[in-house]
Amino acid sequence: MSPAQWIVIGVAVAISMTLVFVFQWLLNHKLGKVWPMARYVVSRSAVTAYTAAAVVGANLALPNRGDVPWSTFQTIDHAMTILMIGTLTALILSLAYAATDMVLERLSVRNGDADRRARRLQTQVRLLRRVITSVVVVLAIAAILFTFDGVRALGAGLLASAGVIGIVAGVAAQSTLSNLFAGLQLAFSDALRIGDVVVVEGEWGRVEELSLVNVTIKIWDERRLVVPVANFTTTSFENWTKSGTNITAKVQLPLDWEVPVGELREEAGKLITASKFWDGRSWSCQVVDITESGEVVVRVVASASDTGNQWNIACEIREHLVTWLVENYPQSLPRKRTEFVGGAEEDFSYAEQFPTSAFRRATAASGAAHDSSNGTAQSGNAEEV
Repeated sequence: MSPAQWIVIGVAVAISMTLVFVFQWLLNHKLGKVWPMARYVVSRSAVTAYTAAAVVGANLALPNRGDVPWSTFQTIDHAMTILMIGTLTALILSLAYAATDMVLERLSVRNGDADRRARRLQTQVRLLRRVITSVVVVLAIAAILFTFDGVRALGAGLLASAGVIGIVAGVAAQSTLSNLFAGLQLAFSDALRIGDVVVVEGEWGRVEELSLVNVTIKIWDERRLVVPVANFTTTSFENWTKSGTNITAKVQLPLDWEVPVGELREEAGKLITASKFWDGRSWSCQVVDITESGEVVVRVVASASDTGNQWNIACEIREHLVTWLVENYPQSLPRKRTEFVGGAEEDFSYAEQFPTSAFRRATAASGAAHDSSNGTAQSGNAEEV
């Protein structure tokens, strides 16, 4: 191409990019006051808008074949077509993300555990955004591929056997499609939302991300558990915030039979009703079981407004009651009892089998002390005589 043609292309690119600059300036300083989405559009399209403008401007100013060899002109024209498809696709995706960013930001302000509707909509918007992105990218890749003559001819031939190809593709992408439909099912059935507190595979955590393939769960110790989406539709899991955030804390204490249940219940009641983590709904303290090892199980329960308060009040109850029992009723702590029952013959048999046991030593020491005291008393009586 001649220098004049290059100058024309440069001017066209400069004009198109200037128009984008002017448009973004208007969005920031004028329309932004009356159109809330303006700042999201400018932020998301800061790069893609200029790139698309440059490519479109260059395409419009691209000269005809002229003196350029046909093969060279065809290569340049083909490359510019591919660039225009790619940059326009990126621009469309950035505008779609800008529209959903505004919705997600508004929802995130209300995204507490109690606002289940906001978390459900946030999950659905994020998932739909990923679906739309996937569809647009696939269409763009298909459009680029069909700009090649060989692929276009192959595509025409494949259309004749579309049924067979569809079956083969369906079998090959079975796992991908199952994850896709599972993700849509979770989002629109309201079974799982971003921000839900769940227990999966024995791990307690909060749903951080729900994609078309995996669900990312942020565990309480900052680890991330990545689970395939299909697992949530084929296996059971616990969702602690499915229909509300209210939850009950439970503390079980294995104690001795001598525990004063009435006083323990009174102390637990004082603690719970004064706790800032109790939501004021209900509490109880009851003996619920007797273990095989011989302890009585006292269960203290207290309601809480959410999982955070539930954890805190459970720890508070456990720490306070353990300290209170140690200080006031140490005999209530779990212990093992051993009792020897039998006559003289059984005692003799035990002494033969365990001559150095602590029990025998204690008995012998007690008997020696008793004999010594009797001997002293008899000696005193003799002196008096």
